[in-house]
Order: sequence, then structure tokens, then C-alpha cells
Amino acid sequence: QVQLGESGGGLVQAGGSLRLSCAASGRAFSAFAMGWFRQAPGKEREIVAAINWSGGYTYYVDSVKGRFTISRDNGKNTVYLQMNSLKPEDTAVYYCAAEGTRSYTLVPGTESDDYDYWGQGTQVTVSS
Repeated sequence: QVQLGESGGGLVQAGGSLRLSCAASGRAFSAFAMGWFRQAPGKEREIVAAINWSGGYTYYVDSVKGRFTISRDNGKNTVYLQMNSLKPEDTAVYYCAAEGTRSYTLVPGTESDDYDYWGQGTQVTVSS
């Protein structure tokens, strides 16, 4: 079993920055891809960014490219999402997720169904 815990959310003005962290425990964190998803009120959950097991391959949804950076520290079992130049449309609950069946793959999953473990979510609110 895997436990994921997000932190770092909050209220920020447009143009500001936040860094989300997700600490993992329970199994071999370093063998699996990790992802950040978000869900705004009334909208479906969407992928924001994903990173493969080594950190050598990353994926970003078009709307955050150039503003967000995903990274991981396998020694600390933690994945990060640095969010810069935040916009009101980035407001959502952000979820950390971990794959659980495909180890040491080059390309991380980009669909919710690719991920087996989920955190409880952290609220990010960007005011205009």
C-alpha cells in the first residue's frame, strides 16, 4: 500500500508562485512514475504534469508549459510541483498520484486510469 500526502497549497495573487510537495510512503517510490492532477469546481479532473521514475522524462499539459515544473527527489520519496506566474484559471484542488503497476517505464502515464494511488488533495486559489 502507498500513502501520499500533499502540502504547499494556499491563496496567492495572480502572477505569484507556490510549490506543492507530495511525500510518499509504503513502497519503492523511486520505481514508479508520479503525476499531479487538478480539479476545478464543475470541471473534470485533468493531468497537470507527470514525471517518470528517474526524473528524466516529464510531461506538461499545454496550459502550464513554461510556468510549472515537476521534479522528484527519490532519496526523500517526494515529488514537487513548482508553479510560477499563476493565473486565476489555475485555481483548483491539486492531487498527487502514483503509478503502481508499471515500474521503470520511460514515459509516465497521462490519464487518471494510469495511476493507482492518490493523495487527499490540496487547494490552490489564485486571486485576480
